[in-house]
Amino acid sequence: MRKAAFLFAAAALVAQPAFAQTFDAVEAVDAQYDRTERVARQLWEWAEVGYQETKSSALLQSELEANGFTVQEGVAGIPTAFIAEYGSEGPVIAILGEFDALPGLSQSASPLRETVEGRHAAHACGHNLFGAGSLTAAIAVKQWLEETGTPGRVRFYGTPAEEGGSGKVYMTRAGLFDDVDVAIHWHADDENSAAAQTSLANRSAKFRFRGRSAHAAGAPEQGRSALDGVEAMNMMVNMMREHTTMDARIHYVITDGGTAPNVIPDFAEAFYYVRHSDTAEVEAMWERLEAAAKGAAMGTGTKVEWEIIHGNNPLLVNETLAKMMDAKLRRVGGVDYTAEERAWARQLSESLGDAALPLATAAEIQPYEKSLGYGSTDVGDVSWATPTVGVRTATWVPGTAAHSWQSAAASGTTIGYKGAQVAAKAMALAAVELFTNPELRERARAEFEAARGENYEYRSLLGDRDPPLDYRK
Repeated sequence: MRKAAFLFAAAALVAQPAFAQTFDAVEAVDAQYDRTERVARQLWEWAEVGYQETKSSALLQSELEANGFTVQEGVAGIPTAFIAEYGSEGPVIAILGEFDALPGLSQSASPLRETVEGRHAAHACGHNLFGAGSLTAAIAVKQWLEETGTPGRVRFYGTPAEEGGSGKVYMTRAGLFDDVDVAIHWHADDENSAAAQTSLANRSAKFRFRGRSAHAAGAPEQGRSALDGVEAMNMMVNMMREHTTMDARIHYVITDGGTAPNVIPDFAEAFYYVRHSDTAEVEAMWERLEAAAKGAAMGTGTKVEWEIIHGNNPLLVNETLAKMMDAKLRRVGGVDYTAEERAWARQLSESLGDAALPLATAAEIQPYEKSLGYGSTDVGDVSWATPTVGVRTATWVPGTAAHSWQSAAASGTTIGYKGAQVAAKAMALAAVELFTNPELRERARAEFEAARGENYEYRSLLGDRDPPLDYRK
């Protein structure tokens, strides 16, 4: 009882001014459910990968234009990135929207493992829901600004290629968030939470080894295997893991290792990710990674070069904003399943094994806390440009991991759409609060400036490279 009383009091602290209550943002989101479902399902069907999301980006732009937003497309040198804005004067509140899918996955909207013929990507991280839910929130906020006559601008950022392409980093680097007062984002998940969770900084690159082809049996002495270079690098990096700090994460795949065993490959490629909670530690490990690549090439008589593909700074949490968002999420509540949805979810839960959680978890709001998350996101760079706040909602069956066939399946069902609606309501309520509460904005800005420190200068982990528009081709 004491906990419930505290949560009620916390919500009261961020109550809306009386004039703002003439328009109910939650009802506005509820009224748009059909749009959320239609857009989320269409993005799910297309499942376009990073920087190739032509149709997905166009759909979101058209929906925003039809609802009175002015759209600027192709920003930051990225054809599928865009900004849509409504309003004038006053604070600028940004709502982020993603829409890229993950390659190498295929799944129907079934509770059983069921690939779809001809489809080689899937929304296993729920970015179809992210884009649709943020769209609905932005339109609801626009309606509120219009109805109440409140000065301010709501700005939707169409942000492509979060999965390894760092779309938001290029947008941040281009200064597109410099005039934003607060940025709001959300993400699909298997639970509801507005906890202040930071993330790992990361950098990735494709290491390309080049050797000399020859017949592996008839003239082995004439060949120099590029695959040997890749394997030698991998061996040295795997030994390096023993000598890194606890937050370090290193992972790789061999994207090209040759085609026939009896042909010494003259080209091979490994794709590496390096992560850590501290950006400086990522850079330090990266130097060791490059040294391993050079040593591998030297030892195998090959040559190596590498291309940095993406790099994200860690998320800079803002507890002033996170506590506000937590109160809004508790006001909205979690996700309630129908009998049909419960039956679907129970069937999928069987595939989760020991990871499965009670289905009632989807209706709960997790406790507020500050913690370290071990994923990475390009929202991190946005959070160093302007105060940023996020929320996660139960779009997947409790216990589901991201980047799985189970998450892809739920992202194409009413379970996912309902979770997107919860996120849209929380974000819309948060935006209304931010427009009408200058003291909250000031406190959030003060915390932001203190966390960045004096004389802070933004620096991306990408350097000055152009967006890798072909990294998924």
